[in-house]
Amino acid sequence: MSNSIPRAIAARLAEVLHGQDGNIRKIVSAWVAGLHVLLDDFPGTGKTTLAKALARSVEAGFSRVQFTPDLLPSDIVGVSIFDAQTQGFRFHEGPVFAHVLLADEINRASPRTQSALLEAMAEAQVTVDGQRRALPQPYFVIATQNPVEQAGTYPLPEAQMDRFGIRLGLGYVDAAEEERLLDYSAAHHPLDRLQPCATLDQLLAARQAAEAVTVAPALRRYIVELVQATRRHAAVHMGASPRASIALFQLARVLALFDGVGYVTPELIQEIAPDVLAHRLALDPQARYSGIEGGAVVREVLRQVPVPV
Repeated sequence: MSNSIPRAIAARLAEVLHGQDGNIRKIVSAWVAGLHVLLDDFPGTGKTTLAKALARSVEAGFSRVQFTPDLLPSDIVGVSIFDAQTQGFRFHEGPVFAHVLLADEINRASPRTQSALLEAMAEAQVTVDGQRRALPQPYFVIATQNPVEQAGTYPLPEAQMDRFGIRLGLGYVDAAEEERLLDYSAAHHPLDRLQPCATLDQLLAARQAAEAVTVAPALRRYIVELVQATRRHAAVHMGASPRASIALFQLARVLALFDGVGYVTPELIQEIAPDVLAHRLALDPQARYSGIEGGAVVREVLRQVPVPV
């Protein structure tokens, strides 16, 4: 079992995104696991650079969509246009047909347009004019939203939030890293020097290698108990779904692969649980008004559920 591919991709990303080693490790692991990522963060923290660097690290197809209130579903998935020469309709692929799709400020589009991504994210396909069209593999969506600016935005529905494997915030780097970034970007953009370090086939091979990582029966039960505990929590109106259990299971295996071990530990599950579970929780209105957040609920659940020994 080799962890060289995920670690090589992470090393490439660290060349252009300084001070984010922990988040890079999780994002690369999500990509290998086939899970989509929601970046909930301020402008200018490197979200677009991250998505482009991911694609360039394996020479993958990349598309970016700036979500706006007037964006239509056909602007994302594509549209059939009548061809006068052939006297028939010809399908023009939308930006969703890429290995890496950056959905920038996804909450600025209407729910109708947001829903255009549901089938793509869940099944790696789109249905247009009654015909199913497969998306490139591996398929990966990175969506962003600004947590502060709420004017003119549409909150993502629970069904769509559930399709994101993890939600992260890059945050600001410290002063030393920011000063280093100035020096590094003085002459050229860091992306200009980024060279591929793997192929798409090698990325898919790493996904298969993660399937060989051992997850003990006790840890499988631990994952399920954590997810079920979110459904019983007093502050939660709707807890995490079985899809969350699957995401936590898959991501823990890839993190173990990333770290070069052949088995999952409770610490790996605890490390990633807030990123996998918090955004899937629909809190009770009284809990929301009291300032309780999903992350606090998950941390409390982690303290309450017994850890396997």
